[in-house]
Amino acid sequence: MSQASSNTPGNTDNTNNTTNTTNKAKATGSAKMAPARDMLGRMPLVSVAEAAGLLLERLGDCNLEAEHVALEDALDRITAEPVLSPEDLPPHPRSTMDGFAVHSGDTFGASESMPCYLQITSEVLMGEKSDTEVTRGCCCRIATGGLLPPGADAVVMHEHTVPVDDTMIEIVKSVGQGGNVIQTGDDIRRHAPALNAGHRLRPQDLGLLAGLGITEVAVRRRTRMALLSTGDEIVPCSQTPPPGKIRNINSIVLGSAARRMGAEVNDYGIVEDTEECFFPAIEKAVAENDLVVFSGGSSVGTRDLGEKAISRLGEPGVIVHGVTLKPGKPIIIGFHKKTPLFGLPGHPVSAMTCFDLFVRPALLAIAGILAQPLQPTVSAYLTRNIPSSAGRRDIVRVRLIPNEDSFSGETFSAEPVLGKSGSISTLSRAHGYIVVNESLQGIPQNTEVEVHLYT
Repeated sequence: MSQASSNTPGNTDNTNNTTNTTNKAKATGSAKMAPARDMLGRMPLVSVAEAAGLLLERLGDCNLEAEHVALEDALDRITAEPVLSPEDLPPHPRSTMDGFAVHSGDTFGASESMPCYLQITSEVLMGEKSDTEVTRGCCCRIATGGLLPPGADAVVMHEHTVPVDDTMIEIVKSVGQGGNVIQTGDDIRRHAPALNAGHRLRPQDLGLLAGLGITEVAVRRRTRMALLSTGDEIVPCSQTPPPGKIRNINSIVLGSAARRMGAEVNDYGIVEDTEECFFPAIEKAVAENDLVVFSGGSSVGTRDLGEKAISRLGEPGVIVHGVTLKPGKPIIIGFHKKTPLFGLPGHPVSAMTCFDLFVRPALLAIAGILAQPLQPTVSAYLTRNIPSSAGRRDIVRVRLIPNEDSFSGETFSAEPVLGKSGSISTLSRAHGYIVVNESLQGIPQNTEVEVHLYT
């Protein structure tokens, strides 16, 4: 699968923009001011990029404290400090091939028409060190990973030799000094950085640390994310909803997405749409967590408690209420000191869209991930025209259909998954989404687009 180029129609630079904006804010030492309100106290709509910039600038350097964990418990954790190598790896020269350890000069000019002949005088057993020196005109049998014996400076591949008898071989291809050998410290040098701070630990990273004898590592503690669902119409998903009620979908969707990112999710359940219930729940969530997400209560109206609750916490309060985005327009972003709060729309598709564009980058920033990984993408060709309004960013869910192309290998078609923002099945049927940027008035059929994959 290949990534679309940066000039692909519908390509989004949200992650790069927000990361660059954060770096700029750190350099200037100041954050942007929230947009001014109108005469009725309403905040204007802002672009997705501007909203993300306001968010990440205010997050600043709110990295989490460090803790030490055992290597087997460190998968997907974030390194809190650089990890330095305590030793050279490998500690001794090793063969990278099955063959014979030799003096490289003895093989000079060797070919099938004019082979050279060497005596087999010793063998390196796996897991053991050979004390027998390889002298000129001689060689030592060696397996992949075996320690290079003294006197040898290269390894001739087994495929480039012909046995004469049990004590002699023909060499039909020469080898240069250091050939087929990994030298001391070639993998990593002692005191060199094995891993940088802010690195998400993958299986291969844990393998590197294990190879260096490191059995525990300093990582950031897990981000604590509060999750609240608001709305008198919401009932637990375990219940059969009566007329006028719906099951709570967002807690499962948003909580699972956050856990996949390594966050510790604290679910405060369903909170009634009253000040007496909602305000204390928000205050408790802020006090006990690093980031707060509530779904529902984000639309402008008489029953909107989200903005009131965030404002009541004190400065800086709400910094964004509404973005030029479909779906997800009525999102609220606010802060209590350094703790970000997000009011996501109640419709699951809108809520998940806002999570991807705003909550996900905030979780990465708080966790201290310095090089924020891009969401995986694949190039595909649209199966139909996508209309859009200029000045608004549209997120269009698509499913991928493999195509066989005799010239370029496997390609994909992107088929839009149409449906309302409250239709959770559209998320389940989609493999990812495309972005129609604010400057476009739609994307024509057969255009190559970048599909951001749901993982």
